[in-house]
Amino acid sequence: MSRDAAARGNGRVVVIGGGVMGAAIACFLARDHGVGVTVVERDPSFARASSALSASSIRQQFSQPVNIALSRWSVGFLRRIGDELAVGGERPSIGLVEPGYLMLATPAGEPALRANHALQTAAGARIALLDATALQARFPWLATEGLALGALGLDGEGWFDGPALHQALRRKALACGARWLAAEAAGFDTEADRVVAVRGAEGTRLDGDAFVIAAGAWSALLAAALGVALPVVPKKRDVFFVESPAALPRCPLVVDPSGVWFRPEGRGFLAGAPPRQPWPGDPDEPPLDAIDHALFDECIWPALAARVPAFEALRVRAAWAGYYEMNAFDHNGIAGPLAPWRNAWTACGFSGHGMQQAPAVGAALAARIAGGTSDAPSIDDLDPARIATGRPLLERNVI
Repeated sequence: MSRDAAARGNGRVVVIGGGVMGAAIACFLARDHGVGVTVVERDPSFARASSALSASSIRQQFSQPVNIALSRWSVGFLRRIGDELAVGGERPSIGLVEPGYLMLATPAGEPALRANHALQTAAGARIALLDATALQARFPWLATEGLALGALGLDGEGWFDGPALHQALRRKALACGARWLAAEAAGFDTEADRVVAVRGAEGTRLDGDAFVIAAGAWSALLAAALGVALPVVPKKRDVFFVESPAALPRCPLVVDPSGVWFRPEGRGFLAGAPPRQPWPGDPDEPPLDAIDHALFDECIWPALAARVPAFEALRVRAAWAGYYEMNAFDHNGIAGPLAPWRNAWTACGFSGHGMQQAPAVGAALAARIAGGTSDAPSIDDLDPARIATGRPLLERNVI
């Protein structure tokens, strides 16, 4: 089969990685193109998967047009999810809400926020710029000292139940003929410029006509087995669930200039921040249950209390950590063919926005693999070739 139709007709595609990205690719291959798909997943419980541990938010406030387009398409899909992924009359629900993102900027950050806003609105996103006075009027609970500007998403931004999306994609894929195989991919068999099989750690061998590496933070190890270097590394992020008597009407997901973020969640709030710098050790070495509670005490809580005075009274009730599949090259997803192999593909390195972009990337990449069509945005800008040729597509808005 050719590069442009690697899985047309009765072709067999092997997707390595059953998280939300792999499940989306499998779903669209099976549902929209009638392709036979096997998903290889080493941990069917998804206990350490980024999909299960994501804060599951969606935004359009990016600095690259491709990311804006992918998230705009994905939010439309999420709004229709009951129709898109219904199985046997059962319509999935993911609890999507759209209160927006509120990106805050100091005077030093104002030029970048304005430049991003111009790009976002040109791409069709509805983002309002609010000065300190307007911020105070709209959100009386927000302390605006030191702020010059805020950018608020008016629609298409919010959060949802990520694990429910993941399971809905998986269930639809299975209903359309895909199968899941509990195994750990360890290497590949190749012939000339083609991959012919994936080898399992248990000694198993699975043949296929096309192969997709969508193993999240561990994708680089598999690509290396094909002689391809991908700059994707696991970066741990801690998330804290806090309870507070604070009443924050119309609260969006707020991103403070410090990097601290928070949003409502049930009767409390979720909050997080990038790892402390310098970290007392390597933040990516401890197991995922090694929560950095000092991150909350030393960085997050002071920033929360300064930005929302009512947060002076709060209590951490739970915490967890998950991995960003960080693309160290340019903080953007990597999706497309894996040269020089004619039938190998990847979708990884989304640096914290894979959950929200999985529907659009899955639809676009499935069409490429199957030689079919899709109305999903082009993913040409995410082509892995940009790494080998040193052409970064820098994303400035990484949270």
